[in-house]
Amino acid sequence: MDGTNESTQGNFILLGFSDRPHLERILFVVILIAYLLTLVGNTTIILVSRLDPHLHTPMYFFLTHLSFLDLSFTTSSIPQLLYNLSGRDKTISYTGCAIQLFLFLGLGGVECLLLAVMAYDRFVAVCKPLHYMVIMNPRLCLGLVLIAWGCGVANSLAMSPVTLRLPRCGRHGVDHFLCEMPALIRMACVNTAAVEGTVFVLAVGIVLSPLVFILVSYGYIVRAVLHIQSASGRQKAFNTCGSHLTVVSLFYGNIIYMYMQPGKSSSQDQGKFLTLFYNIVTPLLNPLIYTLRNKEVKGALRRLLLHDRDKKGVRVKSPDRHL
Repeated sequence: MDGTNESTQGNFILLGFSDRPHLERILFVVILIAYLLTLVGNTTIILVSRLDPHLHTPMYFFLTHLSFLDLSFTTSSIPQLLYNLSGRDKTISYTGCAIQLFLFLGLGGVECLLLAVMAYDRFVAVCKPLHYMVIMNPRLCLGLVLIAWGCGVANSLAMSPVTLRLPRCGRHGVDHFLCEMPALIRMACVNTAAVEGTVFVLAVGIVLSPLVFILVSYGYIVRAVLHIQSASGRQKAFNTCGSHLTVVSLFYGNIIYMYMQPGKSSSQDQGKFLTLFYNIVTPLLNPLIYTLRNKEVKGALRRLLLHDRDKKGVRVKSPDRHL
């Protein structure tokens, strides 16, 4: 019986931070709080973008998808991590591991492409403001989002089986807190150079190509902004792009470091903490970045809160009319 068949019959053991039991208790509390805040923050962004008519624009359509991605991304692994941190059971079924790997790669790929789509949206807004609503029409926005989802899923369908089929010769201990590609490659008992090369080529397509597109888009944006005469106009243009640039920096700073050096070449402990940052801190910060730096979102929140307060006031006063 080969290593592949052997591994499919049992569970995997997510070693995670089991060599640091005192750290596990601290991480459980910190990650639980961060996860709950991530759920609240991203759900708020989705609800505000959908409920406030002023935010029914292409930018907030894409932001809604980004928040949904962040919710899905963290939920694909953080509940399992919290379960493992809370007790001695560190196991995950083969099917659960395969699903986790597929979602992690797929949703990560979609986010790479979605950030590129959002960069194009900012490029059109700054460089072609008079034609913005014509170019970024609902049909194009939906098409771009569908392409991002389709390519991300296709990338995961290509990467996941290649990783899972590696012979592991009875090894079940994953030296990570989730079924992540570099950790699974490290478990292999064969030469993984060919697999790592394939992964690198696919990563260039799904990770670096969108990044190059983002950098080119912002090159044109900077050039257009420098031609704006008024200081207030330049400030407004930079403000519209600042939030997106911050999110791109957080996202790509981690993902490039992790996935452009897969397998045995990356430090295991360093990889765990980078993945944790990428998996919980970035989705937690995204809503804060878009609300703290964005007057439109803050205005929408204020309108929704005042609207609810007015409704409550009307309900309190309405019985007086019948007295």
